[in-house]
Amino acid sequence: MDSNLPCFILFILIGCVKCSSDNHHHNGTRRYDYCVLGAGPAGLQMGYFLSKAKRDYIILERNSGPGSFFNKYPRHRKLISINKIHTGRQNREFNLRHDWNSLLSDRPDLLLKRVSTEFYPPADAFPLYLSMFVKELGLKVRYGVDIGMIRAVQSASGRSYILTDQHAADYTCSVLLVATGLWVPQKVQFVGSDLVEGYESISTNPEDYKDQAVLILGKGNSAFETAQSILGRASQVHMLSSSPVRLAWQTHYVGDLRAVNNELIDTYQLKSLDGLAEARLDKIGITQRKEQGGRRLGAQKKGQFYLTLKKYTQHQEKKNSSDVTGEEMPGYHIDNFSMRKPYDRVIRCLGFRFNFSVFDSSACPPNSDNAKGRLPGVTAWYEGINISGLFVLGTAAHSRDYRSSAGGFVHGFRYTARAVHRVLEQRYHSNRWPSTKLLITQLQSWILKRLGEASGPYQMFEVLGDVILLRGSHCEYVEEFTLQALPQFSSLSGHEVSNHGLIVLVMQYGHNKIDYLGWTRAETDWTKAWKSNFLHPVLYYYDKLPTEEEMKLRPHGWPLPRPKAIHHMVEDFLAEWETPISHIQPLRRFLEHCVQTDLRAFYAESCFRSSLSHRKPPLFCQQGYLKQQGVVHNSQLWQHVHDAGLMPTEQDAGTSGADPAFPNYLAQAGASMSSGLKLDF
Repeated sequence: MDSNLPCFILFILIGCVKCSSDNHHHNGTRRYDYCVLGAGPAGLQMGYFLSKAKRDYIILERNSGPGSFFNKYPRHRKLISINKIHTGRQNREFNLRHDWNSLLSDRPDLLLKRVSTEFYPPADAFPLYLSMFVKELGLKVRYGVDIGMIRAVQSASGRSYILTDQHAADYTCSVLLVATGLWVPQKVQFVGSDLVEGYESISTNPEDYKDQAVLILGKGNSAFETAQSILGRASQVHMLSSSPVRLAWQTHYVGDLRAVNNELIDTYQLKSLDGLAEARLDKIGITQRKEQGGRRLGAQKKGQFYLTLKKYTQHQEKKNSSDVTGEEMPGYHIDNFSMRKPYDRVIRCLGFRFNFSVFDSSACPPNSDNAKGRLPGVTAWYEGINISGLFVLGTAAHSRDYRSSAGGFVHGFRYTARAVHRVLEQRYHSNRWPSTKLLITQLQSWILKRLGEASGPYQMFEVLGDVILLRGSHCEYVEEFTLQALPQFSSLSGHEVSNHGLIVLVMQYGHNKIDYLGWTRAETDWTKAWKSNFLHPVLYYYDKLPTEEEMKLRPHGWPLPRPKAIHHMVEDFLAEWETPISHIQPLRRFLEHCVQTDLRAFYAESCFRSSLSHRKPPLFCQQGYLKQQGVVHNSQLWQHVHDAGLMPTEQDAGTSGADPAFPNYLAQAGASMSSGLKLDF
């Protein structure tokens, strides 16, 4: 054999490997079906779903590792997302209700608790967890790619996006998934705004604030986190914003002030030097006083600042002119002005905004109508408004449920990312939204199962809900659909709605104004379930899909338009909607009204007697007992039924195409109360 032959074969193999590794490179451009911008939790969550579906994708990250935001923020290095490890349950899905940090995967052990067991984990634990997530799932992430320009191009093959990095290299993709989060500090321009320190750059050493008077602009969690860290060193801490403090335990919005950060409220209410005040920040000024002749006042300490109001300053046209006279101070006009004393430091803690600067006009989503325009505007399925093929994930997509649900936080957007992936699978690969086919007699048990464990609708209340497509003797159960996109349900999910209609299962809070710690804060009477104040299930029945117009005109505070029928399940102290009288029986009555069928469950003996005395036994008996799937304790009883010729064919029972595996899983229970629906005699 020629001695050069092995070398030649090796050369060919190396060439094949190189061609394979460069299959995304063409004329200096890297081409992918999907580009995910950002390797934070939202980007990695979408990367997992794309990887699992074996799609052509790449995750681009400008820093050297995943979750780089959390290497710096929160500044005082403590997360406020709970990590409750000990729930007393072994159910993975249920436990995710109380694990606000872990991402979704098919790996039961790939959870944050492997990195930290603390209830409020240290911030440094989160990048470690994300690195573990990338490594163990083998996600395709390219680090050190700082995208500086994004533009859209139209060609004969359709619309695509070109992303240009710091080295002028281009990445081209058909679908762009933006998961960059919010990292640009939010600022407000006012007189003296240049004198203010930013949350992003302040010292986190409490000793640096010793015996200083500090004014903090903002009353969110970053502001209170900062205040709490310096309470024991600063002489006084005042907080100023345009709105009063909103407490998360009152609003049910986790982005509002959490109890873990609210110690300053105690010191304010107990009059221990600290305080809260309200004023529009664009109407204030941070100033340094001077005499009428221009000299600084000798009595004031070097670097001291005063809070004034814009209407009192004489140089409003000079936006950052910070030297004012005594006549321009509020105390000259109102001698007991709340914040008349000087401050040693003024700190801005106003949160973050989306970075719009990297988008060309051809690809830039509009500013949201809410959140002061800090977020991109997206559709109900998280696609940029009028920007086809560009989807926004994670915190940046929070405009859809801003201040109303958990879409801006990991425990919420891990589910909206999955919803977006299901939209992509239907649109680009004709894979319908996953569904479960059930006999109609199994529907109640399946709903109770979901209420007992499902984390998606529980966390993304009023945003994600289960859609039940009624098909007569059976139904299709579609989990975690984006509720505000219900008018587009068929096109987004691939499922058609029949003339039997549909039921939508939603988790909701009440919107009544109540004393949140008072005696009457909770409703326990199931006949007044609609008055429930805490999280509880609500079922909407429609005979056809709502229209876009109906969605726009829905009642204020409702997640969906008015239905043909609605059912509230009364709130429960344990969040376990499983009691027979207060929860299960009213639910069954509602379902029977929607499907116009007796849905009572029967023991085998009752089915046997009903089969002897009725022309058509109850549907439960037809779909269960008469197909050898009822609760039978006596083998002789089944033989009697068989010998009497009472076993209907599948067509007679109206269960064509039903999956016989489900009754083996669903527990069958007896019911003693009549539904009020007549049987055929």
